[in-house]
Amino acid sequence: MLRTVRTPVAVASAFAVAGSGLLLGVSAGTAQAAAGTARAAGCSQAYLPLPDPSCTPGVYNPDVTQSTIDSTICVSGWTATVRPPTSYTNPLKVQGIADYGYANTSTSAYEEDHFIPLELGGSPRDPGNLWPEPYSGTKTARSKDGVETKLKNAVCDGRITLSAARSAMKNNWTTALSVTGIG
Repeated sequence: MLRTVRTPVAVASAFAVAGSGLLLGVSAGTAQAAAGTARAAGCSQAYLPLPDPSCTPGVYNPDVTQSTIDSTICVSGWTATVRPPTSYTNPLKVQGIADYGYANTSTSAYEEDHFIPLELGGSPRDPGNLWPEPYSGTKTARSKDGVETKLKNAVCDGRITLSAARSAMKNNWTTALSVTGIG
């Protein structure tokens, strides 16, 4: 049985209203965006250390492009201006732990991580870009952070394009440095 999960209340409300045909202050585009965030429960751990792509495909922030990096990701402290509060991410983390079927249900064992990092213009609030990444194992949320920083620095230094960095992260963050030649 499929069910909608990890959809913020405002998005779920917009989807319900749009689905009913009562577009009360909600545009068709908003309804379509809401529909794109719905996912089925039962995410697979088989992809670890990557997220299940059917649950967490990775979503980009449309405000971050190659032409805007000097006013967004390459500005020191910029990610703090877009990072969602824990009051938003903690409920997603709890739901994600259940969706992924993790045996350890302690929220402290996971980072609610942006699959496409904010440092590379990942969507800050889209549930399709957030997942509970384990702190345990050999390739963890902590080791991913270093990869993110190295790729962001390479993008900002002009050694690689934003697109190349994002692609490498989305395909497999554990090989992103070698694939991009940042190593």
